[in-house]
Amino acid sequence: MAKDNMQEQINEINRKLDLVLDEVMAQRETRQSLEDLTADLTIVGNDVFKSTVEELDKAGVELDGEAVKQFMLKLIRNVDTLNEMFEMLESMNDLIKDISPVLHQTGLDGIKFMHDLEQKGYFDFFLEAVKIIDNIVTHFTSEDVRLLAENIVTIMETVKELTQPEMLKAINSGVVVYKNIDVKDVPEISLFKAMREMNSKEMRRGLGFMITFLKNIAIATE
Repeated sequence: MAKDNMQEQINEINRKLDLVLDEVMAQRETRQSLEDLTADLTIVGNDVFKSTVEELDKAGVELDGEAVKQFMLKLIRNVDTLNEMFEMLESMNDLIKDISPVLHQTGLDGIKFMHDLEQKGYFDFFLEAVKIIDNIVTHFTSEDVRLLAENIVTIMETVKELTQPEMLKAINSGVVVYKNIDVKDVPEISLFKAMREMNSKEMRRGLGFMITFLKNIAIATE
């Protein structure tokens, strides 16, 4: 019985030794692979370095070994900064991928909006409006514009008063009356008939309005 236990212990020890040997062999193979890779990279690096030196020599470029050394040292010192920069670039790339559909849809909406404006005639309207501005610029001088700037407040006050409801109603009434008069067929009135018309209620009110209006104009301009 003790002999069997001892054999089992020996078998267990052998099994563990096999595992240890397998691990050692795996580490050796890994180390050998790394050594082979290092050797290959060294050969490739030397070839690349020699080729670079030859190309720089052909191009007439002098390579300062000390400057290269300083550059490599700075590169090593700023590895963290370079990693952050690359991470930032990756984040920007992800952001671009995320917003690309939004930008695409925005572009389509913009195209549709511009198409709708064209269909409604906005572009034609703006082109004609440019002609209006061009006519104004060519018709008026810089002195006219200066005078306009100096009197713009008075002009705006006048426009404000003209756009009051009672003023618009009075102007509209005058336009309607003038429109209904046939200026080509106005009857001739003699002096005697004119004097008779002066006695009518409408003419008296008209004269009263004209006199009142003229008096107020005179007072306002004093």
